[in-house]
Amino acid sequence: MDPVTLTTDRLVLRAVGVDDTDAVFEAAQDPDIQRWTTIPSPYLREHASGFTDQMVPEGWADGSAFAFGVFLPSGELVGMLAITMRSLGVGEVGYWATKEHRGNGYITEATVAASRWAFTDLSIDRVEWRAEVGNAGSRAVAERAGFTIEGTLRSAINNKGVRRDCWVGSLLPSDLGLPSTAPYLPAR
Repeated sequence: MDPVTLTTDRLVLRAVGVDDTDAVFEAAQDPDIQRWTTIPSPYLREHASGFTDQMVPEGWADGSAFAFGVFLPSGELVGMLAITMRSLGVGEVGYWATKEHRGNGYITEATVAASRWAFTDLSIDRVEWRAEVGNAGSRAVAERAGFTIEGTLRSAINNKGVRRDCWVGSLLPSDLGLPSTAPYLPAR
């Protein structure tokens, strides 16, 4: 699939490329991004280059991961968001925000837009969110975006060689007023 660009009232979501390598590298120097995400630490320029030059285009090309840079209309990077395919009809969202743009709702807005796109254009019926227990910022974004927090999974994330517990939540098409591709029969 060719990369797509999504727009919201305040944001442009598009695949990052070679021209964005420096911005990704600089943002990923934030200790909080390195602590709470599974990116390498220390995060080197070669990591940023491999991400923007290879990982992002390959993910789009083979349909395994759809990564978006989250930008202001001015072109300033405010975060990253990706939906990674986990199984038939299920994608997992992951995101981070630059330190200077946290707390203003940008990543929540981007998460809703990307999820809506995944439901309508990728025929996904479930977007999952996972974050290490204690990552309150990520959980707040998920909850504001409408995710239902479903529980805690023991030893479900490997972050830099350490197994950690994680929270898990989901967003369904019906949560955004959209139809599913298959009927859903919830447990009673």
